[in-house]
Amino acid sequence: MIPPRLTSPRQSLRLLQDRVATGLITAGGVGVLLAILAIGIFLVWETLPLLAIGDTLALAKLSPLAWGTLKAALAALLFAIPVALGAAIYSALFMSARLRARIKPALEMMEAIPGVVVGFIAGLILAPWVERHLASALVLIIWLPISAGLAGLLWQLAKTRLRRRLPLSWAGLWLVPWLALMVAIALWLAPWIEQLWLGGDLRQLLDQRFGMDYATRNALIVGLAMGFAVIPSIYSLAEDALVDVPSSLIEGAQALGASRWQALWKVALVAAGPGIFSAVMIGAGRAVGETMIVLMASGNTALFSASPFEGMRSMAAAIAIELPEASPGGLTYHLLILAALVLFLFTFLVNTLAELVRQRLRRRYRQMGGTS
Repeated sequence: MIPPRLTSPRQSLRLLQDRVATGLITAGGVGVLLAILAIGIFLVWETLPLLAIGDTLALAKLSPLAWGTLKAALAALLFAIPVALGAAIYSALFMSARLRARIKPALEMMEAIPGVVVGFIAGLILAPWVERHLASALVLIIWLPISAGLAGLLWQLAKTRLRRRLPLSWAGLWLVPWLALMVAIALWLAPWIEQLWLGGDLRQLLDQRFGMDYATRNALIVGLAMGFAVIPSIYSLAEDALVDVPSSLIEGAQALGASRWQALWKVALVAAGPGIFSAVMIGAGRAVGETMIVLMASGNTALFSASPFEGMRSMAAAIAIELPEASPGGLTYHLLILAALVLFLFTFLVNTLAELVRQRLRRRYRQMGGTS
């Protein structure tokens, strides 16, 4: 038998450091789980008195808040999902590695912008501009996606020499002056379109014909502002899922005769589907729980309205405003705690579902020979 090798003092110290670090990490993880459990128990305990009050109609007071929360989140996702997924698909499958190494960190750093800053800009700069130039804003929202598609069509119809000078892998750069030109054209044509087709005043037309009252801060402003804040998280997770798709799948599809576009839609997006779903769910969780952007850009009016030009009030904004002034033990206090419990459960379930889907994606990639 070989006698056991004696450990040196340096090895003993390293072993002790590893054990201490492992213990601290374990304690931190357990502490986080206990903190989440304690928050859940506290919220449930504080909402139990609602059952003893017996005023069931009081729960109807949360309906406008729930509707405002869903309306704000839906408006943000309608803006964020197409932009984030389009950027993720392009940077993962088409962009050059050199450009991607510079663009992706810049987009991910957008997530570090505080929500209060985004809400401040939306409430004091974006909202007044859209109110004065409503037709121009709507023309931009409609025209920019069309102009991007038009650029792709012109690139396909261009001669081979021009396409070599404007490679698709660097489209993220040469599209910038094109989109700037399209914005200038849209802003130039918008007053003419409003005067010719919309009776000269779009706000008056919406009020008289459709009964839509335009508020300065509304769901449209919230969707643009909060969508901007949600884009980085959706983009980062979806881009990672697409990058981790084994290249052998895409190459195999192209070897069998599929075009690059067919390989993207029928192979890459299908394989990365769980990761993309996880990214969208995490983005939805942040949109539902966002407070400052909704508080500063929505007008904070509790309305049951599907109009994108009217304001709303979300649960998170109501908690931030009313909870400091609510007397402990009162009906308003318990209703706000119930709203916090709903937000807590929704965020917890969404994040848990997203993590389960992500783990499933990783197992699938390991089976297919991926790198993740």
